[in-house]
Amino acid sequence: MLDIKLIREQPDLVKTGISKKGYDPKLVDVVLELDEKKRQLMFKAESLRADRNKITKDQITEGKKIKDDLKLIEPQLAEIDKQFQEALNLVPNLPSDDVPIGQTEDKNVVLRTVGTPRKFDFPVKDHVELGKILDILDFDSGAKVSGSQFYYLSNAGALLELGLIQYVFNFLHQEGFSPVITPDLAKSRYYLGTGYNPKGDEAQTYTIEGEDLGLIATAEVTLAGKHADEIIPEDKLPIKYIGYSHCFRQEGGAYGKYSRGLYRVHQFTKAEMFIFCLPEDSEKYHQLILAMEEKIYQKLSLPYRVLQQCTADLGAMAAKKYDLETWMPSRNDYGEVTSTSNCTDYQARNLNIKFKRQNGETGFIHMLNGTAIATSRTLIAIIENYQNSDGSVTVPEVLRPYLGIDKIVSK
Repeated sequence: MLDIKLIREQPDLVKTGISKKGYDPKLVDVVLELDEKKRQLMFKAESLRADRNKITKDQITEGKKIKDDLKLIEPQLAEIDKQFQEALNLVPNLPSDDVPIGQTEDKNVVLRTVGTPRKFDFPVKDHVELGKILDILDFDSGAKVSGSQFYYLSNAGALLELGLIQYVFNFLHQEGFSPVITPDLAKSRYYLGTGYNPKGDEAQTYTIEGEDLGLIATAEVTLAGKHADEIIPEDKLPIKYIGYSHCFRQEGGAYGKYSRGLYRVHQFTKAEMFIFCLPEDSEKYHQLILAMEEKIYQKLSLPYRVLQQCTADLGAMAAKKYDLETWMPSRNDYGEVTSTSNCTDYQARNLNIKFKRQNGETGFIHMLNGTAIATSRTLIAIIENYQNSDGSVTVPEVLRPYLGIDKIVSK
């Protein structure tokens, strides 16, 4: 959430910022109105409590009246506070000054393109067809057992996913990231606090009936929650994690032909980078995460491009965001495989995570996240870019030590 002090003191600045993201500036007016009501009720309640403390034993009538007045005010205060918190949570993070302004994805800026898409001298097959031929990807069994947009990885397909995770974990561990395997379930405080809403048009979270639990959409949720309600000393920062989890997303709605196969599924495996740092360092570590993402795909020898997202594509939490897209031959276009966001102190306020400097100063920490590997989409890129005319798929050189084979062939 945003700092209420910022909203009180610079409402026009906040209105301008959230308007760039496509949010209604009237959200700020609602917050300020509820904030004022809350402060008035708090003042009345505190005044009554102060008067109650001055009451002597023989002032029975006065004491009873104060008690009755408090019984009326305290429920009102609780209700207003609830409304205030809900309204405050609807106000998104402000975009950084250097984010391109735009309300549609065509305003995203391509920063660089690395590698040249392969020219095929045979008809290109997509990953779904190749998956069947090679007996490595099975959507039919997934639909039978779990429903549409679920799948089985078998044989070399299973080894390929595990190899990708091992490759990324080994690489990032050497780069100073601590490996973590997180729970696949989290309490609502954590998936809501990191921006994953289980209700509404953009619902992603599968919730567990009768429990305060939801299946996580990314290890960002559980890695962020790991340090909730903590004050982290300056000399312990930055904290850099590479987290492993399964990810579950409802992925409702129609997404068109580009969503075929593994591109939009209900469950996949992901390795996620996450960094806690001092505010003045967050831009530096945002660039570090992006550099790690690029190195991962360079080592896989996959053509890609880097985009800086415009204001409308940042989402509620991010102040700044980059996407990395790899070339996907079946669509004759690039498709998103990673994303990295600087959420500044927005999530930290939700989860009450602070830093403490050596001089005793405290403040809300900055939190950053970035995909290392989302295995489903990376499998699309590998299978399609490395396909051969005979239907086999060459294994990227960096993954061969993990699979023990150079090529995936039909049996």
